[in-house]
Formats: sequence, C-alpha cells, structure tokens
Amino acid sequence: MITARILLCVAASNQWIVDQMDVTNAFLHGDLKETVYMRMPPGYHLLSNIPQSFSATAVCKLTKSLYGLKQAPREWFSKLSTALKQFGFCQSHSDNSMFTIVKDGAFCGVLVYVDDILVTGASAVLDAEVKAFLRSKFKIKDVGPLKYFLGIEVARSTAGFYLNQRKYVLDLMTDTGLMYAKPSTIPMEQNHHLTDNESALLNSLDTSLYRRIVGKLIYLTITRPDVCYSVHILSQFIHQPCSDHLQAAFKVLRFLKSSPGQGLLISSSASLHLTAYCDSDWAGCQFTRLSLTGYCIKLGDSLVSWKCKKQHTVSKSSVEAEYRSMADTCCEVVWLVALLKNFLISPKLPIPFYCDSQSTLYIAANPVFHERTKHIEIDCHIVREKLIRGLIAPTHISTTEQRADMFTKALGAAALQFLSSKLNVCNLLQPSTLRKDVT
Repeated sequence: MITARILLCVAASNQWIVDQMDVTNAFLHGDLKETVYMRMPPGYHLLSNIPQSFSATAVCKLTKSLYGLKQAPREWFSKLSTALKQFGFCQSHSDNSMFTIVKDGAFCGVLVYVDDILVTGASAVLDAEVKAFLRSKFKIKDVGPLKYFLGIEVARSTAGFYLNQRKYVLDLMTDTGLMYAKPSTIPMEQNHHLTDNESALLNSLDTSLYRRIVGKLIYLTITRPDVCYSVHILSQFIHQPCSDHLQAAFKVLRFLKSSPGQGLLISSSASLHLTAYCDSDWAGCQFTRLSLTGYCIKLGDSLVSWKCKKQHTVSKSSVEAEYRSMADTCCEVVWLVALLKNFLISPKLPIPFYCDSQSTLYIAANPVFHERTKHIEIDCHIVREKLIRGLIAPTHISTTEQRADMFTKALGAAALQFLSSKLNVCNLLQPSTLRKDVT
C-alpha cells in the first residue's frame, strides 16, 4: 500500500491518468513447473465414457494451475512479470510488484496486486499500448479510471486523490450493531491502562466478535492513521480479550461513527520532497516494558508511510528509545528513496528528519562512544552513517508539532484533530466541504 500511495502521489503531482485493470480468473493463467496430480472430480464418469470403477482410482496430471494450489499465486505472478518484461518493463528491486518503462521519452508504471492492476503514465498512447498488450496475453477487463481499489474508495479532484473506506466503516458499524451509537471525539482514552485479566473474560461469542472487530480495524488503518495507535493496543489482547478490551474496541467504532467518510488526501502538490517524523513512547508496554516506535513520512504534502510498533529490546532511557525509533525511520527513508528512483524522481537531499529529543540528536551527531551509547546495537547507528553521507538532516521539533506523536500515545480530541490535519487526514465527504469537481 505504501507503493500504491506513492504511485498516486506522483500521478497526482504530474496530472497523470490512473487506470485500473482486473484479470479474470488470474490463477488459471499460471503454468505449473512442478508435477501435480489431481483426483478426478466427483461425477466425472457421468460426463465421459470412463467406467465409474476406473474413475474412482484415476488421477489427472495438471499442466495449468488451479485455485487452491499453493503454487497458483506464484505461477500467476511469474507469468505476468515475464510478459511485462517481454514488453520492455523493468521490475523494481525495491518492490517486485512495481514495473516501469520509459519509451520514446514517456514514462509508464504498472502496479500489481494479485489480479488488480494499476496503469499510469505521462503518455496516453503508451498507456493504451500497454493495456492492449495485456489484453492480448490474458483475459483481462479494463475497468477505466481508478475509483475503487482493494476496498478503498478513490475520488479524484483538482486537489488530488482522496482515499477513504466509508462503505467499509458503515458495514462494520452495521455488523456490530453500533450504527446508532453515540459518536466519540477520541478513539481511546488518554493515559489508559489496558492490561490482561483486570476484568471479566469474554465468552466465546464475544471473543469471536472482538477478534473480528480488531481484524477489520487493522485493514482500516490503510486510510485512517488516526486510529493506528488504538488498533495497535487492541491487537495485543486478541489471544484472551476481557470486557474492558471489548469496550475499548467499541469506543474506536464510536469514534469512526463520528466521521465514517474521513480518509487520506493524496495532494497534487508539485513538491515531491520527503519529510520524516519519528517519536517513541519509552517503556510504553505495561507487560514487557518495551518502548513504542512511531513514525510517519510525507512525500510533498501527502502522507505515504507510517508505523506504530513495539521495539525489539528494552531501552534503558527515553533517549535510547528515541534513537531506536530514528533508526527504524531511517531504514524506511532509505527504502523510499530507492523506490522513488523507479519513478525517475531523485528526492532533494538531505531529507528533513524531525525528532523532539535534543539528546537523541546529539547522539546521532556525536561520533564518540560513551556510557549512554556503548550498549546500543550496531545496527542502530545507521542514523549516524546516513547523517555523515548527507542523506538525512536531523532537526529538532516541538512535541506539540511532532506529527508522529499520534502514533505513540492516545491524544485528546484537539491534539488529534490538529495533527491529523497536518497529515492530510480529512473528511471531504461532508456536504459542507465536498468539492463539486470530485469524481
């Protein structure tokens, strides 16, 4: 999804058309390389002259893949990628599902997700040529301009692409019976202390409901970074949820009820420079005392990557936790820089790297090892290496302006709304703000 957001960001900035194609029975196109035998399907003897006794013991050797085979997804993607390479596409090393080509000075990009394909580029002629080639190789349907992709509604206007999962949210509210519940202004209480076994365990029916809710909320974070932290907390109790956890999940749903159409705006701004924000919550886990890493990265004005995740080891200080968070963010930035080169974009260096800890910035800039850093793993010092090479420029930012703060802790309504607006998380589907040129 990060690659998809970057593709849309580049397309919006350059005013490219983004078309969608859907492959019919994609897995049936694959050619098997392994020897696979299949039992004859029930009733086969009724459609052939083979005796029933022979049909019960006979098998057939497959030459093409079928749905249900473990090899089917791999063989389908192998055949598709081979066809695209024959046309002249280059497969990205940063993301194998991304293919790019430059022909007669025109750029064209193809992004594949199983049987859904996005085609974009600067030349309508080249795009049409690519789509005609795919139709000649596979049974494929041209859906037209991108409007609905992997359960995500896409609306385009002069402002850019607006991604939201409004229907997904409303279906979730209907399934849980909270369609008419009182809306909430925040997804989770501030300074919460959700732990194991502090309340009554749920019965099997409610446990199944809790797991279903959390699973659907995880997919919702594709366009709703404002609930990313809350979903991260709730997902830790899937193995044995209690009544408090279910109530916390219901609160997230009531927050979604207040703005079901809220989503992510991929801006059409001409600026395509990367900006990174990183933060951490020291010893935030009540059980393991592990710290929490949170970061977000913008391409121009558009949010393209974010994460909320526990760190692997216990940090001795908040400075160490911030330094580990900065290292994780730095790895993501390195990957994004390599990915953007596939779109013929070279980000302006050094990349602004905002952190709200002055001590962490001193450690990153100071090459001298001392008591506070000698126990930190070597891989964390990738920050220092990239700083010396001029890839990043760590800069201090106040906590109130730190965009990544919403990925490390539960915030109040005012702070959450302020940071969400800074990350282009908005609700363009409200009647008062709906633009006439949104399609």
